[in-house]
Formats: sequence, structure tokens, C-alpha cells
Amino acid sequence: MKVLFVINDPPYGTERAYNGLRHANAMAKLPDVTTKIFFMADAVHCARRGQRVPQGYYNVEHMVTIAVRHQVEGGACGSCMDARALSDEDLIPGVHRSSMDELAAWTLWADQVIVY
Repeated sequence: MKVLFVINDPPYGTERAYNGLRHANAMAKLPDVTTKIFFMADAVHCARRGQRVPQGYYNVEHMVTIAVRHQVEGGACGSCMDARALSDEDLIPGVHRSSMDELAAWTLWADQVIVY
């Protein structure tokens, strides 16, 4: 099975990105499941390296890194990155600058698309 997660919300302030990443990481651990994550709008900050959070608070950067370790491919909308002054070098290794064309291709690739 091939699953695409599309995350729209910022990494902090709501729990949608957090829950989307929890869900994506759980799916990535299942046998015979290939998972991809596309970050768009304020969610591109989920893929930003160097996040610092208060002690005891979840860290979205760590969650994305876990996904990458489980062979999850991550893409961040390039237009959304530009609008938020996020450079390619700011991204967590394993997440790349992406595009709506790639999101369209990933959507056709996926058996299931889940949007957070």
C-alpha cells in the first residue's frame, strides 16, 4: 500500500501536524506500506531543522527525522517555503524542496491520501 500524508498546519499552536506525523510514523512502520509526506502552507516549518522547544514538549523536527529514518520521503512546497523565507539549507536532511507538480504526481501514485 502507498500512503501520502499532506500536512497544512504549523508545527506548533495546533496538534494537527503533530497528529499527522504520529499517524505517518505509525503507517511507515507497517510492512508493505510506503509512505510520503508533503508539507505545505505553514507546515513547511515542520521540516525546519534546529527547532528548540520547552522541556517536556513534543519536537516536530524529531518526529520528521524519525519518519525519514523509516524511509519516508518528504517534500516541502517550494512556493510556501519562499513565502516564509525558508531556504533549502533550512530543511531537515531527507526532506527536499518540492512543488505542486510533485504533489500531483504523488497524489496519483498513492492508494490513499490523508490530509491534516
